[in-house]
Amino acid sequence: MYFQRTLNKEINCSNIGLHTGRKVKMKIKPAGVDTGIVFRRRDLPDTPEIHADFNNVCDTTLATSLGTNGTRVATVEHILSAFSGMGVDNAIVELDSFEVPIMDGSALPFVNLLKEVGTHAQKKAKKMLVIKKPVTVKEGDASATFLPADEFKITYQIDFSHDVIGKQEYSMTFSDEIYEKDISPARTFGFLKEVEYLQAKGLGLGGSLDNAIILDDKKIINKDGLRFPDEFVKHKILDAIGDLFLLGMPIIGHFIAYKSGHRLNNLLLKELTRQRDSWEIISYQDKSCDSPSANSLRIPSFTILDSVSA
Repeated sequence: MYFQRTLNKEINCSNIGLHTGRKVKMKIKPAGVDTGIVFRRRDLPDTPEIHADFNNVCDTTLATSLGTNGTRVATVEHILSAFSGMGVDNAIVELDSFEVPIMDGSALPFVNLLKEVGTHAQKKAKKMLVIKKPVTVKEGDASATFLPADEFKITYQIDFSHDVIGKQEYSMTFSDEIYEKDISPARTFGFLKEVEYLQAKGLGLGGSLDNAIILDDKKIINKDGLRFPDEFVKHKILDAIGDLFLLGMPIIGHFIAYKSGHRLNNLLLKELTRQRDSWEIISYQDKSCDSPSANSLRIPSFTILDSVSA
């Protein structure tokens, strides 16, 4: 369970883009060790690539967007969350648009696609970043923190001045089973006034009740209601798992967030890397590790695991 993983075979799918409202064709391909997650824009000359790296984040308004050398890909957090939740380290994501398809507004469709093709371990160990000292970033009354822990934990609290949402808190110790069941189905949410404003400006044209929870001033508009009573905070956790995966490796530590979002999640990763004494990177190879603290860590295992492959 300490080895890098990729897909068994290529995935093909298409779905609406959140901003354009047009169909986006996407291919997810297996990739070799140490590739990481790479987005390819097949609609542009020379098929430029953008690596999923927190330093490549160029916009965090409503979603996380990556950009390098004038090339951009938007709304990456849900598919990155699925990769992280299912333990996929290496993959190529090819798109014929500037945005990842929105699917149903959650990560569950991506999880199901990954489960359909399966994944396998590769012949190189994962690297993992272990939090050794607390790191915190704040903006106004919002905050995001890493604390030392012997496993990956998340505690998230939100506070909205809306009767349906209000204050919600959820804590979890990460596992792929908990992620798939309790986190990946949680959908993105927005307010009707904001949706109408965005669409009037030519943005969010693909947003609908099929891919988001929409609230007016008093209630949820979606006829089917919520998938969980605390779906709002669970979706924030889904987003955070995707944003934190831009570090390029699993994290062993306790992520604590209060009213955080894409911007603050990214700022936390940047602050973390600046505080060099607050973390260490370990790598298990043949079930051994040089770090004296490694034996006390509980590394997430992943149940979708086939044979070791080159």
